[in-house]
Amino acid sequence: MNATSEIRRVDSPAVVQEAEERLRTVREEVGPNVDIGVDFHGRVAKPMAKRLAKSLEPYEPMFIEEPVLPEHNDALPEIAAQTTIPIATGERMFSRWDFKAIFEQGTVDVIQPDLSHAGGITEVKKIASMAEAYDVALAPHCPLGPIALASCIHVDTCSPNALIQEQSLNIHYNQTSDVLDYLVDTKVFDYHDGYVDVPSAPGLGIDLNESYIEEQAERTVNWHNPVWRHDDGSVAEW
Repeated sequence: MNATSEIRRVDSPAVVQEAEERLRTVREEVGPNVDIGVDFHGRVAKPMAKRLAKSLEPYEPMFIEEPVLPEHNDALPEIAAQTTIPIATGERMFSRWDFKAIFEQGTVDVIQPDLSHAGGITEVKKIASMAEAYDVALAPHCPLGPIALASCIHVDTCSPNALIQEQSLNIHYNQTSDVLDYLVDTKVFDYHDGYVDVPSAPGLGIDLNESYIEEQAERTVNWHNPVWRHDDGSVAEW
């Protein structure tokens, strides 16, 4: 879940209380046996990240994700000093050299490399092995298609420190084209109680629906990233 909507660099106590109330409501609804990841999306400045980390701790989220942007990873030790909540980051880090710095800090508990951005299967497996040596868990970032998801699952399978795998089946931004639409056999990603079997067919274990892919290739797509703006119209560096 999101930690909060956009907040100012230093904001009011009411903003912190609102975020705390949101997490408290979810925790009371699901109980202590369900994990809740809380994502800051790098949209919270260091002063508020410290305050939020401390205020959310009583509700024991699984982790706080991207409490600051990777450009500000040097602030992670200061944020970690405010809380016992595990800290996760890494979806916008692109090689084992990027991750090396945070491993040496000793403040990150979960890394989230995106296999499609961070060098593919080989590079992410190297990152996962480095993380294991530093007692850091692996939770690959993957709000993407079936090739990326299958690749992540295979890396998870051979990584003893794999914690959890993100996937985007039936999520809101897939309303026009879901992950399963690209597959001949959609049962390969059948989840049961939060778990999925490792694909066992040759290669990545998936069979792509080539005719559907060809149809999608004919669509006009705007490949530009969105421009995020603050309430005052200024560009948000997210």
